[in-house]
Amino acid sequence: MSAGALRVELSLRNWQRGKTHPHEATYGSVPSVLFHEHEGRHGNFLDASYTAIAAVPEWAARLRKSYSADSRVPRRWDRKRNELDCANSSDALLMNIFCYPEIMSHPPLCALLGVERSLTPVFGYKPRVPIGDRLVDRTEVDMLLGSLLVEAKLTESGFQTAPLERVLRYRGFEELFDVDELPLKDGPRGPVIQSYQLIRGVVAASFAERSFAVLCDARRADLIEKWFQIMRAVRSCELRSRLAILTWQEVAGAAPQVVRRFLGEKYGIFG
Repeated sequence: MSAGALRVELSLRNWQRGKTHPHEATYGSVPSVLFHEHEGRHGNFLDASYTAIAAVPEWAARLRKSYSADSRVPRRWDRKRNELDCANSSDALLMNIFCYPEIMSHPPLCALLGVERSLTPVFGYKPRVPIGDRLVDRTEVDMLLGSLLVEAKLTESGFQTAPLERVLRYRGFEELFDVDELPLKDGPRGPVIQSYQLIRGVVAASFAERSFAVLCDARRADLIEKWFQIMRAVRSCELRSRLAILTWQEVAGAAPQVVRRFLGEKYGIFG
């Protein structure tokens, strides 16, 4: 399934959900559904997850991330829309699961992720990977869970791009990757590397001696193939053993029943 086809499915599912939750939609042939908070509830979240998020300042701050497609919303001037209001948000999906109370004490999920129980997720973690001798990368990874770095995707078209010159500045980059195996294309200012977020995650895992996993939908064969493109370029077998791709469907299968039912109804994600 393509990113566009998945957006269509999510749009239809969340239109149905909107019958019982305050919402609006963007302009376009495939409208994105944006939910509103109302009386302490939010249509884009499980009630228990939303209550838990609101109670932790660091988590609640994520709710205030600006919505980048605000210009496509009717009456956009009447109030501020946020990224996690959107039914297509992979960050909202991630937090729905990992902010659910006591979920990190749920043995099947911890076993799937290969992490110990009772960990507290950190969202928007900055691994601060060295660039050259003096600089550090200030970009974010979606979640840190103990020693596991996580990048989450849903309807995104890919893993972003970056100038090859930029990633070559990561300390030890050419020791980590066979550059000839990496996906490149010509850009107006020189070679551009594909799947930059995956490369950054691998570098961060190596630098900090952590593991790195991507969470994506099993219906997105295109994203899964991009993952294996990058893994083929990783030189170290030991490092590859700390890298993984998991699907939301696998996570759903290891989650508590309430979470599993919510993922099926809202996202079409069935364990």
